[in-house]
Amino acid sequence: MALLSDTDACGDTSWFIGGTGSVTRTDEFQRSITYGEAALTYLKGNRTPAYPRNYELWYIYAAGFNRELNKAVNDALKRLGHLPEDLTERFYDEFLSPVRLSDRVGEVSAQVSKELDAIIGMLDRSGSSCERYGESLRSAASGLDSAASQKQIRAVLDKVLKATTEMESRNAVLESQLKESRGQITGLQESLEAIRYESLSDQLTGLGNRKHFEQSLERAIDIAMRRGEPMSLAMCDIDFFKKFNDTYGHQTGDQVLRLVGAAIKGAIKGNDIAARFGGEEFAVILPNTPLQSAVVVANQVRSAVMAKELIKRSTGESLGRITMSVGVATLGENDTRDSLLERADMALYASKRSGRNKVMSETDLSETQTAVA
Repeated sequence: MALLSDTDACGDTSWFIGGTGSVTRTDEFQRSITYGEAALTYLKGNRTPAYPRNYELWYIYAAGFNRELNKAVNDALKRLGHLPEDLTERFYDEFLSPVRLSDRVGEVSAQVSKELDAIIGMLDRSGSSCERYGESLRSAASGLDSAASQKQIRAVLDKVLKATTEMESRNAVLESQLKESRGQITGLQESLEAIRYESLSDQLTGLGNRKHFEQSLERAIDIAMRRGEPMSLAMCDIDFFKKFNDTYGHQTGDQVLRLVGAAIKGAIKGNDIAARFGGEEFAVILPNTPLQSAVVVANQVRSAVMAKELIKRSTGESLGRITMSVGVATLGENDTRDSLLERADMALYASKRSGRNKVMSETDLSETQTAVA
């Protein structure tokens, strides 16, 4: 089993996506597909069951989001040639389990504090050295004033030269130490960024998670109100997902969620923000977008998802197409996050009530419409 260097596309999987729908491919989308394919290759190479936890570990490894995980995996591969299932589980619990996030933040923060303390100590020592050098120069100046012979002048100059040489040497050491500390802090910053990414990302789909969605929605509402710009929200729900999950199993259900996440990400542009709201429900925040334009984007998302057909590679059996119901609402003058979300949800439920696989906006609602399960 090769260690990770460059991410290569992997071989066949047990299923593939068919269909003729056109989906816009962003760089991020392409990268996520490459990481996903590499993860499957690692799963096959290690003969590891493709459970969500195992897939997540190899996806994060392929993406390089967690340097500590990659080091541990690489060390294990060097020793054993593959990653046994017991080590896979242990590494997941140690490096990726959600309960580890706060611990890892604390560990990295402690390392940052340690590096900063070391830098402060270096600067303190440097300050003392500068002070001693200054005293040497003042003493030399006094010595020159009182020097009565060339020999005395030479002695004073020798002391100045020695002090200067020592100062240059100390400065060189300080520069080297500061350079090393800067490298350490850069690495720690990268680790914090990776942890931040994990804390705000849904590992199954690669989209933002519920926390990221709520933070982004608050920020988008604030910006829209301050600038007097329109802003809309689309709530999306996979139709009959529970039935699909029960029929084909949870692993195939996870593949459906990944497919939907990728299709949504590929169908939006610019500053639009997609997130997995929970379960089979997704959300798209549309800054600077009025309701009519938001409905157009929502239909693009719905069409991108519906264009894909799941086919079981081993048998050629079609597992059908996935459809989504979508509800869209736009920000009003007195809206809060909750009130905007409530109207988008009502429009989503209205879409389901009226037959599913369609987009409905808040203007399509009537006072008698109620939520449906």
